[in-house]
Formats: sequence, C-alpha cells, structure tokens
Amino acid sequence: MRSFARHIALPVLATAALLTTLTGCGSGISLDEPIEGPVWRLAQLGDEPIAPGGDAQIQFDRSSGRVSGSGGCNRVSGTFTRSGITLKIGQLASTRMACADPVRGANEAQFLSALQSTTSYSLAPGRLALLDAGGRTVATLSSGTR
Repeated sequence: MRSFARHIALPVLATAALLTTLTGCGSGISLDEPIEGPVWRLAQLGDEPIAPGGDAQIQFDRSSGRVSGSGGCNRVSGTFTRSGITLKIGQLASTRMACADPVRGANEAQFLSALQSTTSYSLAPGRLALLDAGGRTVATLSSGTR
C-alpha cells in the first residue's frame, strides 16, 4: 500500500507544481521583467496603429523614478511609480515646440493624454500595453524596431 501511495503522490505533487508555474505565466506579466530600461516606441494609440518612423517614445528609469522621452515633436519628462502591474505616471513636463505636421501633433497630444491616464500595464515580450482605470488599452509600445 505504501508503494502505491508513493507512486500516486509524487506525480500528483509534480503536476500541482507545474500547474502553479504555468498559471503564473498565463497572465502575460512577469514581474521579473520590469518595464524599466528599454526605450519603448509608440506602436498604437488605442486601436489605431501609428505609422512607422514616428518619434514618440518613452523610457523608465528605476533608479531615479523618472520617465522621459518624446511625444513625437516635444521632449517630455516626469516621474512614475510602479508596484506589480500598477503604474502611475506623474504630471509630465514638455517642451513647447510647434509640430509642423498636424497628424504628429494630434498623435502627440493623444499619447501624452494616454500616459497621464495610465493606471496599470500588461507586458509581453517586446510589447508594453498601457491600461486605463477601466482596463482599456490606451497605448501599445514596442521595445524593438518597427
């Protein structure tokens, strides 16, 4: 009887451990892979893709707690706090250069608004989705080249 229990218990425990590991991976978020470090280039605003070659990008710096980058026309910087998947970007400062292209100017305004409305994020390899309080994706960024 003891041998039977050992043969059943070991596979059951191994399966339980594997399921626990896989369940954690299914969220698409790994807290071991922080958002800090890479330059995140804007790929999509809401459901609308951004044309390749845009300059909108941000970078999070863990040591200073600062975020900086470009809205597409102007440099932006501010602070951020992150805990788990919660992300709050503080008030952003921006240069005030005119944007020659009205589409880029509109995208910049929408991007800055998306950054300010961010309350959480979803991380997948090479992709960062910024989410608002309702869980809607307000912007998607890419750490690779587009």
